[in-house]
Amino acid sequence: MIEANKSSSFDRIFRKYNELHLLRKHFHYVGFKGELDPYPQESVLYVMNHSSWWDGLLVYQLFRSLSKGDHYVMMDEQQLQHFRFFRKLGAYSIDKRTPQSMIPSLRYTGKLLEAGKRVWMFPQGDIHHLEQRPLLLKDGAAHVLRQQPNTTVIPVTVYYSLFHHQKADATMQAGKPIQLAWDQIGKREITERLRACLESQLDEHRAGIISGCEMDTLGYERIVKPGGSTSAAFTAFKRRMTAWKSFFGR
Repeated sequence: MIEANKSSSFDRIFRKYNELHLLRKHFHYVGFKGELDPYPQESVLYVMNHSSWWDGLLVYQLFRSLSKGDHYVMMDEQQLQHFRFFRKLGAYSIDKRTPQSMIPSLRYTGKLLEAGKRVWMFPQGDIHHLEQRPLLLKDGAAHVLRQQPNTTVIPVTVYYSLFHHQKADATMQAGKPIQLAWDQIGKREITERLRACLESQLDEHRAGIISGCEMDTLGYERIVKPGGSTSAAFTAFKRRMTAWKSFFGR
């Protein structure tokens, strides 16, 4: 496996690039609601649905904006080999080809949690369509929790949508923390509990978004400043054209 190798100097540069170029260029709105650090002194495993290539960059923006904890993100090994600079931001790999090849990454995850770190996992394993139901979860998170039973789990859902704007909206939501005697529960039961929790939260998340209410009314906090769009540029161009016609038509 490929371990994380954090670099504070690279992190400062990439954070600005991620927010000011990548996310502002491609999203009309990026928001979050919920509590990311309910227990600042405890290790936390964040489990999130996985439906887009953007998920990891949104997660990074989220914890760099709203958390003081030391966060790490599990990432597919082939992807991390291709984008090795993500190691400097806290990404580490998992080789999903066989159950045996995943063991080093799951042990590494356990060590991070034992040291009081914050770890993000996408228990679906691969990217699946946002509307796929039921969610299909692997048992990697359950394996880790049984080894680190004092870990708090926070379910996080991400939902992407398009409205009247050229760019998409991305909203993230943290659910209530889950604290159980994980070592007293079988892996299948843990996985099923996580699946049911994530699926229920994602459905509620979706229902809120499609209600048509404004994001601030729904309780979301914007974590990326808005950027321009083609539609906004067209509107501005139309206004200039109207002004020019008014001026030269005199």
